[in-house]
Amino acid sequence: MPSTAATTKTVLVADDTAFVRDRFKAALEQAGHRVVPIKSAAELLARITSDLDAIDLLVLDIRLSNSNGTGLVSAVRKLDDGKLPILVFSGTIGSAEEVRALAAMGVAGYINEYSAVQHILPAIAPHLFPDSFNRRSSPRMVIGIPVQYRVGTTIAAALTLNLSHGGIAIRTTSPLDPATRLRVRFRLPGATTDVDAEGRVAGSHRRVGMGIQFELVAAAAQAQIDNFVDAHFFVNRKA
Repeated sequence: MPSTAATTKTVLVADDTAFVRDRFKAALEQAGHRVVPIKSAAELLARITSDLDAIDLLVLDIRLSNSNGTGLVSAVRKLDDGKLPILVFSGTIGSAEEVRALAAMGVAGYINEYSAVQHILPAIAPHLFPDSFNRRSSPRMVIGIPVQYRVGTTIAAALTLNLSHGGIAIRTTSPLDPATRLRVRFRLPGATTDVDAEGRVAGSHRRVGMGIQFELVAAAAQAQIDNFVDAHFFVNRKA
């Protein structure tokens, strides 16, 4: 998508709660991005109609203005022809059926609207700079857990940025070169065993970290990842 500069992006943050809009705006503007806060569904659709080519990402409360969820995303897709990357606030998801419907409409991922300010940019960066990160097609969930990664005999430790069915993003200021093969090990919250996976660096960004595409994961470990990612969408929902 077009942007005002190579590292400056325009993000719409659409939520009817000022607290959420303001926190995301502050975090993204601190990193040099332009943020347009949106308070209603009508305002959102009008902005997309007038400025589609200038928007790089939409971060969306699918219940905005009491919308029925998938209907609002469907209305956006009628205007953008599927081109606009959309992140949905996970707390606004109501059912597994909505997750499947949103995936069919090409929603790029989910983010907790109550994420700590310091976690907002790392969570969003893979969607603002997709060429520098893994282009995984399955939804990504924000999670910060310890992870070990090994290249040859060198072992490093870091924290994760997000997780999907097919890969993981790692926070580091010393990312490996794309295509580097490595092994990762991490333990999901509540699990009693580690996940071990082999993969490759699908992309990196020196200010944020690197995305890892899984290439070899044991069936039991893959099931553990799949179940954890799928279950994430139904926690921390708005009352």
